[in-house]
Amino acid sequence: MGNNKSTVSSRYIFLVGTGSFFLAVVFTFFSETFASRLNSIVLSLVFLILIIIINMLADVLGTAVTAASHTPFNAKAAKKVRGAPQGLQLIRNADKVANLANDVVGDIATTVGGALGISIVVQIMSLGPVISQFWLNVLVTALIAAVIVSSKALAKKIALSHPNEVVFMAGKLLARIEEFTGFSPFQKRRGTRNRKGG
Repeated sequence: MGNNKSTVSSRYIFLVGTGSFFLAVVFTFFSETFASRLNSIVLSLVFLILIIIINMLADVLGTAVTAASHTPFNAKAAKKVRGAPQGLQLIRNADKVANLANDVVGDIATTVGGALGISIVVQIMSLGPVISQFWLNVLVTALIAAVIVSSKALAKKIALSHPNEVVFMAGKLLARIEEFTGFSPFQKRRGTRNRKGG
């Protein structure tokens, strides 16, 4: 199984809380502006589906890192297989990855989904009073909640059935990003190492 030792510090908790607040503001503002400016039910639904898919993929990764095993990644990393070192780092930082993927992305996606739901209700009502706005709001909100919960259940099933494969795929994606940008989220700061070494 994954690493049980927590890597979460007080500084990390503060940073992730602050970051989540600003991300939620940005994404909610973007979704509201996007939906109201386009004034299209179809495009609002497409954007909502995209948000749900992102939420589901994040949930797959967040659950997989807590269930994956170090062993196959140690072997692959020793053979210098692309993505194996990154996958190993994901497992070693499972608590942070799970928090960011399941909680941060999940909560923001739910907030944005709710904002889009309200926008869709307003757009439907503008076409004509087919049903009262109260009941339409209840139905749309319930439908969005049902889809999000179902997608999370499916995500957990996939993650727990194939945790190592999921983490390895994420590791290969991270490896490609590192090769293209030179940035690694798990890279140690040289300044800290130099201070310790004198």
